[in-house]
Amino acid sequence: MQFVIIAKDHADAAPRRKEARQAHLDGIAALKAEGKMLYAAALLNDAGEMNGSMIVCDFADNAALEAWLQKEPYVTTRVWGDIDIKPCKPAAPFAEAKAA
Repeated sequence: MQFVIIAKDHADAAPRRKEARQAHLDGIAALKAEGKMLYAAALLNDAGEMNGSMIVCDFADNAALEAWLQKEPYVTTRVWGDIDIKPCKPAAPFAEAKAA
C-alpha cells in the first residue's frame, strides 16, 4: 500500500534536524533498497531552508508504516511536528513502471 507523507518540522527543529539528518538519510536509503521508499524530498521555506519532508512510500499496511515511524529519527528526535499521512494510488503510467 502506498502512502504520501507530508511532515512539517517543529519551529525549533533546525538543530535537531542537523543532528539526526545522517541517521534519517541512512534509514531512507535502506528502505529504498528494500523497495519501500519510492521518493523523498526536503520541503523548503521561502529562504530555502529545510522545514519539512515529503515522502512517497510503500508499506504492507498501516501497521507497518506506523512501526517504521516509531523508529524514524526525525520522529524520535522531535524534528517532525505535524505529520499528515494519506494512502495513495499511483497514476497509471507510474503504476505500470513499478510493475515492469
